[in-house]
Amino acid sequence: MQNSKTSRGKSLDRKKVAGGQEYEVKYESGKTSASSDSVKSAIRKSGNSRSKVESTLGKTKTKRK
Repeated sequence: MQNSKTSRGKSLDRKKVAGGQEYEVKYESGKTSASSDSVKSAIRKSGNSRSKVESTLGKTKTKRK
């Protein structure tokens, strides 16, 4: 069976931070100017939703119009 060509899974994946993947933790730490340990702690505290992790680290996410 062929995989679906939709981007649904890809867009859902971008909304989460995988705490076990060093490259994702490093990206998020660079984006929010926080240490890797702080990012991992925020993931444990608030879950792996990218918006919740960023708000826990103090970065407010602005919506584009």
